[in-house]
Amino acid sequence: MSTVFQPTRLVGAIAIAMGFSSPAFAQDQSTEKTATLDTIVVTASRSEQKISEVPARINIIEPKILEQSPIASLPQLLETDASINMVQSGGYGQSASIFLRGTNSNHTLLLRDGVRLNSNTSGAASLPFIDTTDIKQIEVLKGPASVLYGADAIGGVVQLISKTPEKTSAFITGEIGENKTYKSVVGADLAENGFYAQIRGQRLETDGTPVTDAKDNKKASFDQKGYSAKIGVEKELFAASVDYSENEGYSDYDNYGNLVSQDFKNEVINVKGRVNILDNVAIHARLSQFKDDLNQNNSPDYVYSTTQEAELYTKWQMTPAQNILVGSTYKDIKGNVFSKGQGYEWEGVFYPGVDVLYDEKVNSTGYFVQHQYQGNGLDTQVGIRLEDNDKFGTHTVGQGAIRYQILPLTSVYANIGSAFRAPTTNDLYATPWGANPNLKPEESFSYEIGLDQKLNYNINLGLSIYRNQVDNLISSKAGKLENIKKATFTGGEASFKWQQNELFLSTTYAYVQAKDDETKKDLTRRPRQSLTLTTGWDDGEYGVSASVVAKSDSKDFADTANAPQTITPGYVSTNVNIYWQPIPMIKLFANIENIGDVNYKTAYNGNGVYYINGGRQASAGVTFRY
Repeated sequence: MSTVFQPTRLVGAIAIAMGFSSPAFAQDQSTEKTATLDTIVVTASRSEQKISEVPARINIIEPKILEQSPIASLPQLLETDASINMVQSGGYGQSASIFLRGTNSNHTLLLRDGVRLNSNTSGAASLPFIDTTDIKQIEVLKGPASVLYGADAIGGVVQLISKTPEKTSAFITGEIGENKTYKSVVGADLAENGFYAQIRGQRLETDGTPVTDAKDNKKASFDQKGYSAKIGVEKELFAASVDYSENEGYSDYDNYGNLVSQDFKNEVINVKGRVNILDNVAIHARLSQFKDDLNQNNSPDYVYSTTQEAELYTKWQMTPAQNILVGSTYKDIKGNVFSKGQGYEWEGVFYPGVDVLYDEKVNSTGYFVQHQYQGNGLDTQVGIRLEDNDKFGTHTVGQGAIRYQILPLTSVYANIGSAFRAPTTNDLYATPWGANPNLKPEESFSYEIGLDQKLNYNINLGLSIYRNQVDNLISSKAGKLENIKKATFTGGEASFKWQQNELFLSTTYAYVQAKDDETKKDLTRRPRQSLTLTTGWDDGEYGVSASVVAKSDSKDFADTANAPQTITPGYVSTNVNIYWQPIPMIKLFANIENIGDVNYKTAYNGNGVYYINGGRQASAGVTFRY
């Protein structure tokens, strides 16, 4: 690292004395506190609607949560949702997989303002390398969403909604913490008569923490820097915007006992427009590109992924209560990969290495239509999509959902739908890894029912149960990828939220049983039970909150084919956040993530070694705003 300082114990001492915890989980608490029934979301239907009217489960991580700790990474933010099991191979900058409602890590689609951030090679998003500096809120839509978004949305959609300037201002934020960690953010906004412009810059550095519990394991450092810029106009009859963001850096990581490193760079270009050709008809268009590049240091290996999209859709407001979306999306995905074969040993036999090299692309065009009704306590959503892929042909999915206000304080919902995941370029072309160009898409069929109930004393209860069956799972058989497996995910969620003036309490319990239908065994890295709890006090000038995230045991990989599955132990992590805003222009804050400094195990690495979390991270910071 370029910056050296001794992390102070004062932050931790003050926070412990006052009984507070880290912002990364305070964010969870705040998330659930601020995600009121009037929160506006767009991911579920591509139209603005109140979260209380969505006929599905959707969770919001809101601006207040994101601002509590600039140091908090995207994996840290997402693990505050009880339905997500975030498996990270260490601390900052380490690979992370999102298991939403038990589905695979490549079954959740990650978006930024509609732009796909999933890698074309692995199928999953590079979560630790995505910066959230200019993000307004994060929407977690649970359940299939392939009708509106195409491939990969089997478990759900996580969408990053960026900020649009509402007034002219400027700010600078700095936060420092243990393990020689710091982050600085600077930004400026301009907004006048419907025209707006925005710029952000950020830099984070940390010495990191040990990645595994192996003896004498070294710390894995992580550095990143980036910026974003946006310019646009928003009028009643038209709108247009150009958004650019870039984030690059360096990350150490464990490679079976050896600490190696890689450089990363991701880039998003998003051009959007809207024209109201009639009072009730609007045409929307988008051109976007996402590049995700990895280069290994001291090695010729590299992974380059590029997604280009063009989208056009029309929204027709047939009546005040009904609208129809009709649209098409063209997607061009490219994968360029080289990996030098090193060879490996499995059950006493050495297999010589084979180089992986390909530079290929896949094109896909989707056509979709959706009808939405909102009125008289009834909300419905029905849609269908036809996807035409140049490698695996056509594929059709559909979805129907309904929410009904059966009593003034009681609503119920149900939804049913199908989704799919297209094979990645690795699946199709990485031949030494068993690639198969004849693979079919993975398909899912799911249904869900839920209940939301308001009670006296500002108490809100939520309950839902679901079942999701995935067919044609892509798996390796005799060294070659084939569509052979089936899996079923059955579960439910229960939530309790209460707020009385400045006091608030929120907790969510999630249960999921992820089963391989052929072996009848639990799928790996899916704890059956998860719990999040947040409580605190916030009057706008002062705020304190404490949060807890708990996970049960989960099955993990075996060392050999005949060995029993290993067990990753469950854990409980407590975090705290405190802030004071003496005047509108200054905000002071402090956080402690994992206040107990517990090095809990996150996943199995092999040969008796586990990946572990980063331990405690105490930090303090200040924001100056003009």
